[in-house]
Amino acid sequence: MTTYQLVWKILPGLRGLSCSEFKATPTTTPDNERGVAFSARTEAERDELLKLLESTFEQQRFSNNATAFETVKAFVIAWTAQRT
Repeated sequence: MTTYQLVWKILPGLRGLSCSEFKATPTTTPDNERGVAFSARTEAERDELLKLLESTFEQQRFSNNATAFETVKAFVIAWTAQRT
């Protein structure tokens, strides 16, 4: 199992902030202050999460950065819990 650091962009839009461009980089020192760490058994599983994040958040809009960050973080935590 590999641990990845997940990062993404929060961009302004006409209807609020959006999350996109999710990327996961292997890490040995997870940083949950500036991103979200998660573990995946395979690269395919990692890629599955990235696609799921893009499709889930492409239409959602947020009022502030903190809400966007916490929503994505909660999503990843729930995804992780479902796999164990």
